[in-house]
Amino acid sequence: MEEILKDWLFDPVVGKVIAAVLVVLVVFTVVRYSQRVLGRYVEDAQRRYRLRKLVTFFGYVLAIFLLSIVYSDKLSGLTVLLGVLGAGVAFALQEIIVSIAGWIGLSVGHLYDVGDRVQLGGIRGDVIDIGLLRTTLMECGGWINGDQYSGRIVRIGNSFIFKEPVFNYSSDFPFLWDEITVPIRFGSDYELARKSFLQVLNDLTGEHARRLEGDWRKMTDKYLIENAQLQPMVALKITDNWVEFVLRYVVDYKKRRSTKDKISSQILNVIERSEGEIVLGAPAFEVASIPPLEVEVQKRG
Repeated sequence: MEEILKDWLFDPVVGKVIAAVLVVLVVFTVVRYSQRVLGRYVEDAQRRYRLRKLVTFFGYVLAIFLLSIVYSDKLSGLTVLLGVLGAGVAFALQEIIVSIAGWIGLSVGHLYDVGDRVQLGGIRGDVIDIGLLRTTLMECGGWINGDQYSGRIVRIGNSFIFKEPVFNYSSDFPFLWDEITVPIRFGSDYELARKSFLQVLNDLTGEHARRLEGDWRKMTDKYLIENAQLQPMVALKITDNWVEFVLRYVVDYKKRRSTKDKISSQILNVIERSEGEIVLGAPAFEVASIPPLEVEVQKRG
């Protein structure tokens, strides 16, 4: 029994298995300790998250490198086999390979970061995690009108960044332009309506626009883009049924629905206080002509 145990302990295969287990345990311990140190000394949440992901990635690389050293004498005879299987593995795992390439592209290009609101593959949501293979979103919209969370967690392969457009709502300019359309009946006081609506926009969104002027200047310096108007504006359009006022303003991408609610409430108050000078529009129908009617009266008895 002792000889069998001695032979088993000194078996090269068993020794390599024990060495491989020790390598994995050491790398795992180093990675966990490094992540705890980062959590203790790095205060910025986003930076801490990215550093933890980077430590985990290098932990995988280090483990693979050390394991290859442990089994280096066994790999020489597998060179030809690995070359033959390489093409097949690359084809079978092409989605995974492209997803890893997408993760590298995201890390270098900063198309979006954790906390950004994006639209990927037709799905809109806030980025809550960027993994080696997938990006995790907290979905906005779906069956929910507006920009509120639906409660669904969506995981999208990082390969999507090479296949479809990436819409980022909050990267360089964390504000959006939004519009509200208000129909006004023909014959209303249009100048009063324009002045009153513009006053509402200035009261509710004008301060945001003034604070964003510096951010927009940085955008025009970074990209070839025109110097767009940030201040609220009201445009008029004539339709078949009414006069249409389009109210345009900038808004925080997370406050789009609440801001629209406040503006709509103030617009209704303005219309009610106008004492009939401003009337909401309704479909109008004009009767061009009435065909002649023939009435036949019959008397009884």
